[in-house]
Amino acid sequence: MNTDLASAYELADEVAAGCAKFVVHTDVAVFPPFPYLQVVGKALAHHGILLGAQDLYYESNGAFTGEVSAEMLVDLNVAIALCGHSERRHIIGEDDQLVNLKVRAALDAGLWVTLCIGEKIEQREAGRTQDVTIAQLTAGLEDVPVEQMRQLVIAYEPVWAIGTGRNATPHDAQAVHRVIRAELAAIYDQSIADSVRIQYGGSVNANNAGELIAQPDVDGFLVGGASLKSREFIAIVQTVAAARQLERARK
Repeated sequence: MNTDLASAYELADEVAAGCAKFVVHTDVAVFPPFPYLQVVGKALAHHGILLGAQDLYYESNGAFTGEVSAEMLVDLNVAIALCGHSERRHIIGEDDQLVNLKVRAALDAGLWVTLCIGEKIEQREAGRTQDVTIAQLTAGLEDVPVEQMRQLVIAYEPVWAIGTGRNATPHDAQAVHRVIRAELAAIYDQSIADSVRIQYGGSVNANNAGELIAQPDVDGFLVGGASLKSREFIAIVQTVAAARQLERARK
């Protein structure tokens, strides 16, 4: 819940200009607040950057005051939506069942989905990181057919490392991402597990992006506070693009 109309457009315009040369190597999406979707979409147009929505409701229409449907988002040329973001779960109070309904509605509407999962500090300290993340993953993917998994991205958000001054190390991120990928193989199969992108989203910045993206199971980032600074965000995208170029050169 940041920016106003003018600053939202300005930020998107700067990001679009700075990232345009990197979109041939990596996908980039911007998730503005709902009121600014249309104006940000205009700023991103023709630059190859995806327009994303921070949330959606699972019904297509009806008496759901204040909610926004997947169909409305498609009408605004939104390509991807977040589902189960940590703030939606832990501040707004969304449970796994609601997150799953949103995931399925978004996928059925043809949107890409970033399913967010991750543990709070007390859960981590209790040694429940794996249990919590896998429970959120399996609940979020319930009744999602294999055919729709090509539209799905997983974002691991260690809630304890978001805006707290405590950072997950690259080893921390890789350990959880490896578990997530193994669970995807168990739910679907290894080919699906290998193809699904697993992003990391815990205080990512230009300084730590390089070490994080070098981990074998870290496929990209869900960027929070750093995305409000165009230069910082562009630097992160450049780091990922360079890593993808190097990866392809090795194959």
